Amino acid sequence: MAKILILEDDKLFNETLEDFLEEEGFSVEVALDPYTALELTYKDRFDIYLFDINLPYENGFRLLQKLRDSGDTTPTIFLTSREDRESILEGFESGADDYMKKPIDLDELLLRIKAILKREFRSEKIYIDKYTVDCNAKRVYCNGKPLPITTKAVELLLLLISARGEVVPIDVIEDRLWHVSENISLGSIRVYINTLKRYFPNIVNIRGIGYKFE
Repeated sequence: MAKILILEDDKLFNETLEDFLEEEGFSVEVALDPYTALELTYKDRFDIYLFDINLPYENGFRLLQKLRDSGDTTPTIFLTSREDRESILEGFESGADDYMKKPIDLDELLLRIKAILKREFRSEKIYIDKYTVDCNAKRVYCNGKPLPITTKAVELLLLLISARGEVVPIDVIEDRLWHVSENISLGSIRVYINTLKRYFPNIVNIRGIGYKFE
């Protein structure tokens, strides 16, 4: 049973999400503020986070950035009323895997959650110098320590590796990384690439075409 942490300061919406997801068979923990959510992440391991952005004390972007900096790569979906492009890009740059605008369609949310949880590549691990890529868990380790790389970024890395030095076109990346109901952003692809290149500088941008792992 997948375990979900909901961080939403609107108590009624929080309870609505909790009831809906529990009925769908998930184990759910809820928090109304970032401090409580942070404590819960220390006490337990979750399979996915659902974070609001406009929160008391600290916004969701800063909270997720803290988690990513600590090595927590749990897949995260932002649920927010913000619609500006800058906020969307900031969300991906802070480490988000997906972004949904309120009002939330619960059936669509369920599809996105399942799409994230079902993404699999293969069962073994890949070793690249001092790095280990866990293909099942969608995590990357450096000398045994987890790196702050999101699930989607790891999926992109695996896609590039599987191409065996060939260029992976942008449209193929979009098809493989995003569910049909998800919003696709070229900006988010660039964010994932920039994150990966911190550790794998042999990822090359073929301008106007795509990327390859040399």
